[in-house]
Amino acid sequence: MKFQVNRDVLADAVAWTARVLPGRPAVPALSGLLLEAGDDLRISAFDYDVSARAVVEAEVADPGRVLIPGKVLAEITRSLPNRPVEIVRSASEAVLTCGSAEFGLLTLPDEDFPTMPPMPSRVGVVGGGVFATAVAQVAAAASRDDTLPMLTGIRIDIDGVQMSMASTDRYRIAARDFLWHPEHEGESRAAMVPARVLVEVARSLRGGEVVIGLDGNVAGFESQGRTTTVRLLDDQFIDYRSRLSEQWSIHADVEAAPFVEAVKRVVLVAERNTAVRLSFSQGQVLIQAGGGEIGRGAEVLEAELDGADIQIAFQPHFLLDGLAGVETERVRLNMDSPTRPALIANEGDDPDFRYLVMSLRLG
Repeated sequence: MKFQVNRDVLADAVAWTARVLPGRPAVPALSGLLLEAGDDLRISAFDYDVSARAVVEAEVADPGRVLIPGKVLAEITRSLPNRPVEIVRSASEAVLTCGSAEFGLLTLPDEDFPTMPPMPSRVGVVGGGVFATAVAQVAAAASRDDTLPMLTGIRIDIDGVQMSMASTDRYRIAARDFLWHPEHEGESRAAMVPARVLVEVARSLRGGEVVIGLDGNVAGFESQGRTTTVRLLDDQFIDYRSRLSEQWSIHADVEAAPFVEAVKRVVLVAERNTAVRLSFSQGQVLIQAGGGEIGRGAEVLEAELDGADIQIAFQPHFLLDGLAGVETERVRLNMDSPTRPALIANEGDDPDFRYLVMSLRLG
């Protein structure tokens, strides 16, 4: 095998693919990246749960394949000079040359590398920007506790041209609705995708569109020569829609950007696990935190209040995660009482982003 490829193209594709390499591979072959040179260059990684494949242009002089330790290859390609890269397989060694730099890398047995899963059957396509934004908005509410796998996923619901994403860690629920282009407009599907995988897919998008595939217990995401497949989680999830569609007696509208900045400033004096308090009255909101050994902070912003005055408290980073998902200039907080959850949403009567967060008991 022998091929030549642009240094930046190779480094980018290797780094993107290597992100799915397992920390503790079940077998040595799973620690490697499979490079297959033919009409183009394909770089693949697979750990049985998640696969990643990047396809890039290369000048192939001699087709073939080689399995190279992935993390080492990623470190090397990232540090190479800005010159074309040539890789040649010679017996049990892959010789990488870039300018005057040369590396001889011991290869892994490529016959031990498992067969890569195909991209599942295409169910539709969505704009990369919309997809990435939606994932970022809901992923913040996904749990990091692997003992409850259902809570570590993002629920995807497909109903014709409408797609919804939602996640929860029991203390909050984040949901986003958006339009997409299904293969079959009347089709309804649901899937639980690990949040960490969707976040990685969204981070790597470079514009364009995302093709989504579903087959059995596998989902696939493809965009601009890069394909990720992932084994789905068990299809169990709470009835989140009913909890987000309650009627609220109190509504407060605040300019979103100044509100976020004010909360960030005030909580600088908040000790760990202490609350940020919001006191809404006609025409304003008083934001307060601290009062312990460090000190206290307070700031007042203009706010439009519809309903009775209310004082309510939240865990600071839970509140900020919800505010970060708001895309409109103003954010609406829907409340009932200091002891019940509040709903943070985009401004408007039918918001496409909603974030339900538990309040903290005021001391």
